[in-house]
Amino acid sequence: MKPLDVVASAFRNAFRSRLRTSLTVLAIFIGAFTLSLTNGLGTGINQYIDDTVSSVGVDDVMTVTKASEDVPTDGGPAEYDPDQIAADGPPGATATALTDDDIDTIAGIEGVQSVEPAKSVMVDYVQHDDGTRYQLSVAEFVPGMRVELASGEQVDLDAADPELVLPESYLEALDLGTAADAVGQTVALAVTDATGKQVTAEATIVGVAEPGVITMGGAIPNDVLTEELHDLQTTGAPEAETTRYAQASVSFDAAAGAVEAQALQDRLDDAGFTGSTLEDQLGAVTAVIDGIVLVLNGFAVIALVAAGIGIVNTLFMAVQERTREVGLMKAMGLSSSRVFSLFSIEAVVIGLVGSALGVLGAIGVGQLVNGVSGDLLADLPGLTLIAFDPVSVATVVLSVMAIAFLAGTLPALRAARQDPISSLRYE
Repeated sequence: MKPLDVVASAFRNAFRSRLRTSLTVLAIFIGAFTLSLTNGLGTGINQYIDDTVSSVGVDDVMTVTKASEDVPTDGGPAEYDPDQIAADGPPGATATALTDDDIDTIAGIEGVQSVEPAKSVMVDYVQHDDGTRYQLSVAEFVPGMRVELASGEQVDLDAADPELVLPESYLEALDLGTAADAVGQTVALAVTDATGKQVTAEATIVGVAEPGVITMGGAIPNDVLTEELHDLQTTGAPEAETTRYAQASVSFDAAAGAVEAQALQDRLDDAGFTGSTLEDQLGAVTAVIDGIVLVLNGFAVIALVAAGIGIVNTLFMAVQERTREVGLMKAMGLSSSRVFSLFSIEAVVIGLVGSALGVLGAIGVGQLVNGVSGDLLADLPGLTLIAFDPVSVATVVLSVMAIAFLAGTLPALRAARQDPISSLRYE
């Protein structure tokens, strides 16, 4: 019997007992369906995070702060430190201020390509024309960062005129019209200087940012606007107060790999600073998602193990029912390896059918869920809740087929080892 004849015979024999085989296929279907759906959920959410992660930073930029030396270990309050400065984070969060000398020190550390101090700006309000004033926060825009836009373009850090990207939620309040209408219009930003006087600066809206899971939570200014607001805010302040920074952005060679990035973090730590990469900042988010998907996949694996036991049972019964048939084939010269292949391929066929149906069912349900969740998750544009990566889908199918092959090995060996004379006498 030629190899193609073995394969064709295996396909025919796989469903000789339709009810028994169909029940086994159903068990495989449940496992493959669950595995595909949970993987799709993880893929969809992680893809969305990857697409919006650039609003937090970029791969070749590290956020550096000064390590605090007096952190209480007993959970009590920290001692007052005049060098503390407000930092990004929960309300009341502080960090030890960086000075110009610290910036120079960081710039001299091996592996640092450039360093830019983050100038903190506290905007009192934003106003369009003579309309209502609204609170607004602004955030530093790191070179290479990308914000998901409803209209317009990213801020130009090298532009000579003040620019900003405004959150979409401010359009109606500021009476700016649609996102497209808002682009090109001018708004006033107010800050309070060190003397208590409130002063304003004007900026042109160049883009409107869409909401997302990970957002800056405010407007994105370019360098000129940040400098202008910072200068206005520090007018009248002692010189020492104008050169204090909560953090700095350090550019490094991301292509050098994770080992070199870790080495740079170690060198910063030795110098009294703390560096965190984008991966460090988002590691907890992705770890939670991956953990949930892993737990859900565990249930799918349990179903696949049960399906594997079903395959063993199905093929053992098939071998017993076809004992005389196997004896006849071996008496006619069919080798034991061909007999083994015949029953092994039957197991693989059952795994292929069950996994293919499971994957197709998961894709269908995924499309349905995505359609329904579109309205529920309208505030998260661009999110595909369940996404199917071709590589992941192929991995599920091939994995199930491998499990089916392993499950069919024992019955196939039993068939291959049968004595043709004894098999022909089997009743």
